[in-house]
Amino acid sequence: MESNSETKQHSLLSSESGIQRTQYPYVTGSSVVALKYKDGILMAADMGGSYGSTLRYKSVERIKPVGKHSLIGASGEISDFQEIMRYLDEQVLNDHMWDDGNSLGPKEIHSYLTRVMYNRRNKFDPLWNTLILGGVKKGQKFLGMVTMIGVNFEENHIATGFGNHMAQPILRAEWHENLTFEEGVALLEKCMRVLLYRDRSAVNKFQIAKITEEGVTISQPYALKTFWGFQAFENPTAGAEGSW
Repeated sequence: MESNSETKQHSLLSSESGIQRTQYPYVTGSSVVALKYKDGILMAADMGGSYGSTLRYKSVERIKPVGKHSLIGASGEISDFQEIMRYLDEQVLNDHMWDDGNSLGPKEIHSYLTRVMYNRRNKFDPLWNTLILGGVKKGQKFLGMVTMIGVNFEENHIATGFGNHMAQPILRAEWHENLTFEEGVALLEKCMRVLLYRDRSAVNKFQIAKITEEGVTISQPYALKTFWGFQAFENPTAGAEGSW
């Protein structure tokens, strides 16, 4: 018969004792907003990383290039996004090693991400991210989203997180397919300014990225001009029932 100590040691070494699940995201990023414009795709995100309700980090890059033709932005758990980028780097490297003159386009990468997210969801160990994948290949613009449980779709403009509620009405009202680069940047900045006013997890430090047939360009971080003198900001409870 096994002794109690041997049984305990065996249970600690078993595979079941080593399996853990992410029950709650710790360091998270807020909204990402993206749209198609005349020459390609534009994407914007702030650089805040929240530790719970504390805005702990203010230089987190949540927009990354993927291969030659794609751009990815992520809301949600930062460490899970880093894991996703490791998966994508492996895919891009393997594709490059074939040396067949072809390279992964945004549709292929988006399809791959839908399988990764749905696979992890089925294991009850999801990657806690909502992803936006945009790109241009052979003149075809692509913009799609994937959620943490694998729900996915393509659209002309997409916003994640709080932006899905606050930025989408602006995009629906003002977006059109012939937007110039300057008009697209102005529209994204308008969305990000509204989110800065309304989302406590947002920080006034942004990056805007574009991808065209020529490649990816990600801006240096910058801040938007804001105005906090609105009457509703100065006295938000005025007229509220039961207020002082």
